[in-house]
Amino acid sequence: MANKPKVSIVILTWNQCEMTKNQLAGVAKLDVAGLDVEMIVVDNGSTDATIEELTKFELPNMKYKFIETGSNLGFAGGNNIGIKDAIERGADYVISMNNDLILAKDILVKLVELAGSDKKIGLIAPKMYFAKGFEFHKNRYKESELGKVIWYAGGVLDRNNVYSEHRGVDEVDRGQYDEICDTDYVNGACFLITKDLIKKIGLIDEIFFLYWEDADYSEKARRAGFRVMYTPETHLWHMVSVSTGKSGSPSNDYFIIRNRLIFGLRYSSLRTKFALFRDSIHLLFSGREWQKKGVIDFYLCRWKSGRWLNRKK
Repeated sequence: MANKPKVSIVILTWNQCEMTKNQLAGVAKLDVAGLDVEMIVVDNGSTDATIEELTKFELPNMKYKFIETGSNLGFAGGNNIGIKDAIERGADYVISMNNDLILAKDILVKLVELAGSDKKIGLIAPKMYFAKGFEFHKNRYKESELGKVIWYAGGVLDRNNVYSEHRGVDEVDRGQYDEICDTDYVNGACFLITKDLIKKIGLIDEIFFLYWEDADYSEKARRAGFRVMYTPETHLWHMVSVSTGKSGSPSNDYFIIRNRLIFGLRYSSLRTKFALFRDSIHLLFSGREWQKKGVIDFYLCRWKSGRWLNRKK
């Protein structure tokens, strides 16, 4: 009998004990038929009850491991701790998940099934809906449409202007994105990484700390000859912005602006780089406080958390 594929699910948490416990309860109900599944929770320096509660946590249906980073390493750094641990202990696939998701029961089986169908596949993200009540435009939809509003049906990258967007965002799902396809980038809320990809290109770049790391990792995967995929064959519901802050928040302003400039510097044409320079100068004079700081830290090469973790709260 062939060995079951080993799947490690990595969930990052930071001061969100109850939300993470609810997520784990959902994970415990997933279909794991034909898979050897383990759960890895990585704590990013929590100061609430997370460490005390989750150190002693037991997860029915699969193995469970808790890792402390000791400090906030951001999305990239925290996930890398879990991914590295999983690969060192023989994982064939790693699935990174936010802790604010409601998961379809077949999500593990479907993601691994697709990954195993083609050795060239390196990254996969499922269809993602807004969880009920978390839509951007709550009054736009009928009651019967809630839970069917798309948040992500593949990623679209405007390379000329260095903007990313979700295909299908805010649309009610009527089957318009029901084909498996290559996509510009996976979304960091939930994505599968293959062992072969990790061995070829390494871990997520911790320079980004938060935001744009998923687009960067997808770009590196593609340039290394791997496919980056979207699948509608399974799905989840996302409590959007609960874990990372809403658009226009200081953290969003800082990391989106700074990291967009980093991404553009790496991959854009000379013409686009000039346009980004012009945009950044404009923001220095007219942007919000943390947009300005993001631009300054880009030019001063203040990577990872930059000045964010040292801000006055």
